[in-house]
Amino acid sequence: MKQYANLRQEKQPIEYPSAGSTFKRGEDFITAKLIEEAGLKGYKIGGAQISTKHSGFIINESDATAKDVLELIKYTKKIIKEKFAKEIELEIEILGNNNEA
Repeated sequence: MKQYANLRQEKQPIEYPSAGSTFKRGEDFITAKLIEEAGLKGYKIGGAQISTKHSGFIINESDATAKDVLELIKYTKKIIKEKFAKEIELEIEILGNNNEA
């Protein structure tokens, strides 16, 4: 268990609040790798940021709002579609009235 916890701490941005892994792995691609190749690692909208440690996570870097997170998800999906012609899916489930991500 300790080894798994150390690996998780090394590879995942657990030092920041997040909803966990934001994007699912694609059938024939690794979503986090595409996000990184698109130059989005570390990209921010408001207080929401694509993690610099693992680009499959959106973190609350500094007082992110739900709107910040949703806009960052939407932007990320748009860029990946434009650059790689790939549809990326969410790992998380968005609840509420404004779930346009």
